[in-house]
Amino acid sequence: MLSLVVLISGGGSNLRALLEAASDAEYPARVVAVGADRDATGLAHAEEFGIPTFTVPYSSFPSREAWGEALLEQIRVWNPDLVVLSGLMRLLPANFVAQLAPNLINTHPAYLPEFPGAHAVRDAITAGAAQSGASIIVVDNGVDTGSIIVQERVPVLEGDTEHSLHERIKPVERRLLVQTVLDIANGLDLTKV
Repeated sequence: MLSLVVLISGGGSNLRALLEAASDAEYPARVVAVGADRDATGLAHAEEFGIPTFTVPYSSFPSREAWGEALLEQIRVWNPDLVVLSGLMRLLPANFVAQLAPNLINTHPAYLPEFPGAHAVRDAITAGAAQSGASIIVVDNGVDTGSIIVQERVPVLEGDTEHSLHERIKPVERRLLVQTVLDIANGLDLTKV
């Protein structure tokens, strides 16, 4: 059984998809804890499913490195097989990534390497892109530059806004994440993607 710690910053819709998948006895992964860098509304999903939560507020630390060390300490308590960044809106320090790689994955609402960064959906709309997408990657020290595990295109429709496009990307992102965790539980080697 693959054990997961999921890290969030916001509403946690990807987290919820994982929690729902893991509630099926046949799904070979379990979320053991959920962490956040702020008082994220998505922590309520974990509480609803009876999953322990922790918060390591970024603003409480003098540097990204100090925050990363504190976050790593919290994660180590749970000894997970895999850490999932699910809308965590912080760049992680290099030492944090080095300690967990390659068992550290991230979801991204674009077809990487197109539109990396925190405003991927808005950037796709601004660029007049005909399509965007969703990607699941292995985290490295760049901004959304890690090895791509899986991705899928999502068309940009005439009249799309940032909100309407993001609402169509989210279900694809959730499905890809649930499938990726399943694949990892079934032996996908993240060192070979």
